[in-house]
Amino acid sequence: MLTTSRPVEVTRVRNGVRDARRDYAATEEPMEIRIFGKPFAVIMRTPGRDHDLVAGFLLSEQIVHGLDEISLIRHCADPDTPNLKNIVDVTLQGEFPVSRIEERRQVVTNSSCGLCGRVTLDSLQAEVPRIDETWSVEGTAVLQWPFRLRQTQEAFERTGGMHAAGLFEASGELVDVAEDVGRHNAVDKVVGHMLLTERLPLATFALMVSGRTSFEIVQKALLARIPIVAAVSAPSTLAIQLAQESGITLIGFVRDDSYNVYSHSDRVV
Repeated sequence: MLTTSRPVEVTRVRNGVRDARRDYAATEEPMEIRIFGKPFAVIMRTPGRDHDLVAGFLLSEQIVHGLDEISLIRHCADPDTPNLKNIVDVTLQGEFPVSRIEERRQVVTNSSCGLCGRVTLDSLQAEVPRIDETWSVEGTAVLQWPFRLRQTQEAFERTGGMHAAGLFEASGELVDVAEDVGRHNAVDKVVGHMLLTERLPLATFALMVSGRTSFEIVQKALLARIPIVAAVSAPSTLAIQLAQESGITLIGFVRDDSYNVYSHSDRVV
């Protein structure tokens, strides 16, 4: 059975007093993605919702642009292959352009880097249109997003070592949430789930993430067509630049009764 955390033995020191006890740590394992049976990428992730993660990752890597290009996602079924639970096979539809795969083969990501396989900034730029959605959200609703997200973070509550991504409707309803040791993995799980259930583009949703907002988080939102991205911590300069250029409202430091809007603030009223 896959679990998001595992028990570990620790020595706890408080005020100079040592105490042996059992605690829980976030699970991190490698997952190999194979396309047409050939190795494509290895992702360090928290097991669970692997098919959602793979679908979201393939979308963010621009291997696929929609569900119609995915024929099958399944865990490896070869009984002679070790670690079957950590290998996912993907079959793409019809005469898929192999060049699209070859350009990105052997991507390796760790739990803190969403696009580590890229060599140059130019190769990160997504050739997609700007987001021009005009709907808005009330600032009071934005302030509730971190609390709503935290209430669902069972693995974080147990380990203190998990990130989360939540998808909110304009009404404030939390539609989906995923936890993972990597922020970008959590986003891929949420976006991948919506892709596999044929709910893309996500033009009427907002994305809330724990931690900071880096370039790849905004990139993933852009590819999923999410117009509002918020986080409890700071954005990077490159995340701000991409948000400004792509039409995404980027909100940071959503804490207590305040937040900062770094781009397209007209969507927050």
